[in-house]
Amino acid sequence: MAWVWFFDLDGTLYTDRTGLWPAISERITLYLQKFLNLTREEALTLRKQLMATYGTTLRGLQALYPSTDAAAYFAFVHDLPLEDYIGPDARLAETLAALPGTKWVFTNADAAHAQRVLRLLGVEDAFTGVIDLFAIQGVPKPLPEAYQRALALAGHPRPEQSILVDDQRRNLLPAKALGMYAIWVTPEAEADDAVDAVIPDVYHLPEAWTRLVSQAGVSKEERTC
Repeated sequence: MAWVWFFDLDGTLYTDRTGLWPAISERITLYLQKFLNLTREEALTLRKQLMATYGTTLRGLQALYPSTDAAAYFAFVHDLPLEDYIGPDARLAETLAALPGTKWVFTNADAAHAQRVLRLLGVEDAFTGVIDLFAIQGVPKPLPEAYQRALALAGHPRPEQSILVDDQRRNLLPAKALGMYAIWVTPEAEADDAVDAVIPDVYHLPEAWTRLVSQAGVSKEERTC
């Protein structure tokens, strides 16, 4: 069986402990303050509303303000010295190498940011490519169409041959409903019946995957294809 992996980027391939995602999150809030002339408290409230209604802050902004430029938004929120937060991660490289099949980054961010992160982590060569918000035509996770478009871009693998690894539970549920394996990366939960596996960090993925396919009755030969 030819497995196809879809990895979220921020908060999944590196943890919040690096400080990078909190820094990006702060830039998103600052974007709202700067371009909508809001106080910090107003910006934080608006972010919560946009996330709840539209799935992402950017999609909400585009709905409310059609002139919002996605490229300019990403340029602003990712304008950070990433090398101050992350660097080469040999353990991550070993983890990815231990997983069978092809691997894609599947992110609501843009490819330029994803490629910068992968280069700094030293795992750029582990991935076949990046499926970013522009590649899926502006339709972000967790909207069901995003997953269908990602599967098409990855060569139309069957959902049951595909695995999504993400740190956001809400992003995993549509993938699971579609028939994909759903693995939640979070230090805050030990088990969740809505997903296939819960792991505290990406480094636990190989052992979790071995358990998962064994429980599913996948043969040893199929596990490694």
